[in-house]
Amino acid sequence: MATKQRGRPRSFDRETALEKALRAFWEDGYEATSISDLTRVMGIGAPSLYAAFGDKKTLFEEVIESYIQEYGGFIDRALAEEPTARDAMERVLCDAAVEYTQPGRPPGCLIVSAATNCSSGEVAESLRLMREQNVRLFERRIRAGVASGELPEEADPDSLARYVGAVMQGMSQQARDGAGRAELEAVAGVAMRAWPERPEAGGA
Repeated sequence: MATKQRGRPRSFDRETALEKALRAFWEDGYEATSISDLTRVMGIGAPSLYAAFGDKKTLFEEVIESYIQEYGGFIDRALAEEPTARDAMERVLCDAAVEYTQPGRPPGCLIVSAATNCSSGEVAESLRLMREQNVRLFERRIRAGVASGELPEEADPDSLARYVGAVMQGMSQQARDGAGRAELEAVAGVAMRAWPERPEAGGA
């Protein structure tokens, strides 16, 4: 005998509601996005939100997972597909210029902008760790470039990785301030001029 389902069936599409929550957090950040804001944009009542997603923090955690899968893959693709560390870092920055200024989306990076004025230490720390994880991915790719002889032995992988991370975060804020794709691509180009030359390029 089939077990009788308890309660009324869900009357909204969960994935659609999740995407609307994602856009709200992306646009306004974690702190400034209230439960009432979320119920309004998601088109559901607070009881339905809590039943389907949990509290605001739990919903935000699911939003971040969805954001990484849907919008954050350009970093992994660049690191995996480019033949050198320099090519990979340049592509990361150029792809960020495209991703951060896509029409029809909030500008910038959610993982950067959501941390603005965040009073939740747990949420802020989680976002910091995600940004740090990207820096560590950059560092490993750059360290491999040093080991292969692509980069000079004196190159500092940690500093170069943090440099790329800092440029990305600045590009995110510039996008939120209204900078367009071409302007951010120009920033990426300027940033790469500071990249260490190949060892053989420094010879007499």
